[in-house]
Amino acid sequence: MNQKLRIIFMGTPDFAVPSLKVIHEAGYDIAAVVTAPDKPAGRGLLLHQSPVKEYALDHHIPVLQPVKLKDPEFLKELASYKANLQVVVAFRMLPDMVWQMPKFDTFNLHGSLLPDYRGAAPINWAVINGETETGVSTFFLKHEIDTGDIIFQEKIPIGPDENAGSVHDRLMEAGAGLVLKTVQAIEAGSIKTMPQVLRHEPKPAPKLFKEYCRIDWENKYLHELHNFIRGLSPHPTAWTMLDGKVLKIYESLKEPFDTPHAVGEVVTDQKTFLKISVKGGYLHLMELQLEGRKKMGIEEFLRGNILKIKRLKN
Repeated sequence: MNQKLRIIFMGTPDFAVPSLKVIHEAGYDIAAVVTAPDKPAGRGLLLHQSPVKEYALDHHIPVLQPVKLKDPEFLKELASYKANLQVVVAFRMLPDMVWQMPKFDTFNLHGSLLPDYRGAAPINWAVINGETETGVSTFFLKHEIDTGDIIFQEKIPIGPDENAGSVHDRLMEAGAGLVLKTVQAIEAGSIKTMPQVLRHEPKPAPKLFKEYCRIDWENKYLHELHNFIRGLSPHPTAWTMLDGKVLKIYESLKEPFDTPHAVGEVVTDQKTFLKISVKGGYLHLMELQLEGRKKMGIEEFLRGNILKIKRLKN
């Protein structure tokens, strides 16, 4: 027997929009969305609305933007919508009084095959670590972050040269389908969950800070550096220093070779290629952006930059 659902959706970035869209277009009652407050962005520091807010406003769905999730006024307003299910996709950690509010609980969509890659950056870390597959999971929230009972999971492969941006986009679409499947199962009363079981050393996915994203030319092997660059592309982006300026690297290519050059040595014809000698071979830099310049392919980059530096260091 179907249960009448009234849903609060919580999310902020692009990753959350397809999930909101699919349950809205399926005809479910979306009572309101909860998203991040507008933030100043761009040169003019104009207030920028989140992608979830933009979708909600376009479809006449009420929007809540609390600064603090424990604010009594927000809690009162949230309760006033009388939702019996909350769906969370790419949002903040919720206090107990929020996720425990609805009758049919609160479930979250996470961009990994839990229990692996619990944390803020599961997609990036899966690629950085050279995983050949990842996926999405829906699970009911509990107090410890990303540890609740699994509802559904779906796997996707990761290509050997695929970057985090591409994986993000495919997981975003797969996740939307999984969210709809989960809502339909809750509506039908047919949910069966399974606890998360750690069968090996857990693989964490903590937030990525700028200093971590600096490339370690001296200690990492060719495949590790390639995975590092694609795992941070397009955001937050791997970087190194070149002539005193930050050089962001978005795409690389492996050339396994018993190189005669020293680790970190720059090898280029100044026209068509730029490669760095590393442990296990050469790493070709294919797409990059020098501080103060636009992103460009290697040939365009070399046309505008005469490289004098002979070696990249940590």
